[in-house]
Amino acid sequence: MTAAVKILMIEDDEGHAKLIEKNIRRANIANEIVHFAEGGAAVDYLFSEEVRANGPLLILLDLNLPDMSGIDILAQVKADERLKRAPVVVLTTTDDKVEIQRCYDLGCNVYITKPVDYEAFATAIRQLGLFLSVMQAPEIE
Repeated sequence: MTAAVKILMIEDDEGHAKLIEKNIRRANIANEIVHFAEGGAAVDYLFSEEVRANGPLLILLDLNLPDMSGIDILAQVKADERLKRAPVVVLTTTDDKVEIQRCYDLGCNVYITKPVDYEAFATAIRQLGLFLSVMQAPEIE
């Protein structure tokens, strides 16, 4: 039996968060979405026993958070043995080529610049949905 993939959205702009969730639902993805508006709370959650015990996550990450940089969160996730396989989609307003490359170097899977072309976003999320439907948590020893 495989656990459903939980979507963790780390986005401080409430309007963007609602729009992202609406587009995920519009793409017929029913996975649970856990939303955090601050990086610190999201990091606490990511490294909690609940997440460690229940497995697979997809992380939607804004880089410009009020309390910390999303790049720091990405680095922590990809440095962790249990979390490093979690796909990370960066959704941010920055289209700086150096920052984009840094995110890919750290291990992000997709980098999307806001304001998002919602047709392209919906397509990416649908493709992610197919991926989520077949993704399984690695067996824990």
